[in-house]
Amino acid sequence: MTGTSKEFDLGTLLAERGGERYELHTRHLNHQLPRMLRTIGFDKVYERAEGAYFWDADGHDYLDMLAGFGVMGLGRHHPVVRKALHDVLDASLADLTRFDCQPLPGLLAERLLAHSPYLDRVFFGNSGTESVETALKFARYATGKPRILYCAHAFHGLTTGSLSVNGETGFRDGFAPLLPDTAVPLGDLDALRRELKRGDVAALIIEPVQGKGVHEAPPDYLREAQELLHRHKALLIADEVQTGLGRTGAFYAHQHEEGVEPDLVCVAKALSGGYVPVGATLGKDWIFKKVYSSMDRVLVHSASFGSNAQAMAAGLAVLAVMEDEGVVENARVTGELLKSRLAALIDTYELLSDVRGRGLMVGIEFGRPTSLKLRSRWAMLQAARKGLFAQMVVVPLLQKHRILTQVSGDHLEVIKLIPPLIIGEEEVDRFVAAFTDVMEDAHGGGGLMWDFGKTLVKQAVGNR
Repeated sequence: MTGTSKEFDLGTLLAERGGERYELHTRHLNHQLPRMLRTIGFDKVYERAEGAYFWDADGHDYLDMLAGFGVMGLGRHHPVVRKALHDVLDASLADLTRFDCQPLPGLLAERLLAHSPYLDRVFFGNSGTESVETALKFARYATGKPRILYCAHAFHGLTTGSLSVNGETGFRDGFAPLLPDTAVPLGDLDALRRELKRGDVAALIIEPVQGKGVHEAPPDYLREAQELLHRHKALLIADEVQTGLGRTGAFYAHQHEEGVEPDLVCVAKALSGGYVPVGATLGKDWIFKKVYSSMDRVLVHSASFGSNAQAMAAGLAVLAVMEDEGVVENARVTGELLKSRLAALIDTYELLSDVRGRGLMVGIEFGRPTSLKLRSRWAMLQAARKGLFAQMVVVPLLQKHRILTQVSGDHLEVIKLIPPLIIGEEEVDRFVAAFTDVMEDAHGGGGLMWDFGKTLVKQAVGNR
């Protein structure tokens, strides 16, 4: 039976009830989200978006330096990706029959693998955490060993397996028992060597640049870790969910270090084009052939919506845009410009302690000031809750300058900038000017910024 419903019209529904967005969320979804947004003044109503910008109902533009936590690598509503999705819907493909081989998954796998010739096969799932789950399962099965090593402060997802390799206790608390995996300090080869000597390690999973705090693996660490792992018949898993597809100025972040060829690579976020959830786990041929060792095991690991036509079309369009428009090179050049402009401010502002990162993944860290007046105010914030000063910076960037950013993690005095990879010098100029203004206000010792800090302190103390 085919036809059209006379009762459903999306435009009418949004026009009639779109204004209830915060109330609906409070009643039916995570009730703490609207509460948090109202507390920090982020309860905006955005009407539309394009590229690196949002607009509100009054026509004011907002610069997006968050990119949906990295999902919007090409910005919002890129015309090539939009057209690909219209085309795939109009094609009325026989999608997800489960018992055929459609062309789009093979074509997307082929284009992804072309950027990593040391990898051979791809499994498509639906998210970053699912791509990590796949890598964990494949590593355990392929090596016959149970334990996965991960780095302190890592973030690999929030499902049970990926949570077991999550280095942030705030996410893990209350969800035990988890898998018997073990944290090692980022960059500590001796700690890695000690764990490998126990003989039960299947793999080390690592973000080449950690999302929480924006910490990069030390020079040569990935290569030397890879050699150690292979010597002990263990695997290297590169979690490129956020760092992959050009974010750091290379197609994959691990490619900044010569000789690093991970056994498994996890990809998601930007591959979606911002439209259709997708995750991909790339791996070596022998690993896939061991997991899928017979026809009896053909579905031993699968995903109901994996390889769906819309996700594959979006991924193909994303890769085409990245190649045709020089997106990776733009991320490198614009990222260097942004980082250098911000680093030049360190000597001017004592609250600014470090600027680090690669490409368009930049961390801005704040630290204890030297002057007595600022030191006492810093101490007040730290006593209430570590991370409040970074939040104090984020709020005026949005409220006064209409720039969306966010802190890099809980209890961290770090703002992480992960804007769309299409931004240029104009957006760098706007951000640096706004950030400079906020720093001037902070170092002036008064104004709305410190008034808001008092509000955050009260909120933090009240939550204890």
